[in-house]
Amino acid sequence: MLEGVANRPEKKYLVLNKVDLTKKDKLLTIATELNARLAFDETFFIAASSGDGVPELKAHLAALMPEGPWHFPEDEVSDAPERMLAAEITREQLYRQLHEELPYQSTVETELFKTRPDGSAEIHQQIYVARDNQRAIVLGKGGARIKEIGAKARAELAELMGRKVHLFLHVKVKENWDEDRGVYRDMGLDWVD
Repeated sequence: MLEGVANRPEKKYLVLNKVDLTKKDKLLTIATELNARLAFDETFFIAASSGDGVPELKAHLAALMPEGPWHFPEDEVSDAPERMLAAEITREQLYRQLHEELPYQSTVETELFKTRPDGSAEIHQQIYVARDNQRAIVLGKGGARIKEIGAKARAELAELMGRKVHLFLHVKVKENWDEDRGVYRDMGLDWVD
């Protein structure tokens, strides 16, 4: 890996993760050896799971970014359509809460997105999984897991959209959903043969 980046003109940063699981003297030895082989512009020690050192790394990288023009209005958090953004946020909660239990064989499709007369958003989404046992995992005991996924997604959507959100989630088994071109199109991705 070092040979692959040695002759690149860009700045090079060494980021050592899992520092919470490794002795400090060993980390310093590794950092010293790697910096002897390739002169890094900066070395960072982080523990991504706990967040230690991550703010410093993010701040450093953010400071390197050149200023540029706004590509969409300053008060918009994304240039993605709201219905696509809503599906992404629900999908994120699904993966965050079930990453240990549910393989990435699920997707979220926004079936209805409308503004109610009071200005709030009404969103109906379908969560597709590949098998019955995955449906049970998403629902959780007594529907507890799907309620938690919905609550977290609803709160994030309301904050991003600046209005009240009514989110309705349904879980459906759809074998081979990952072979449906429409699913990828709805995610903003192109199907490649």
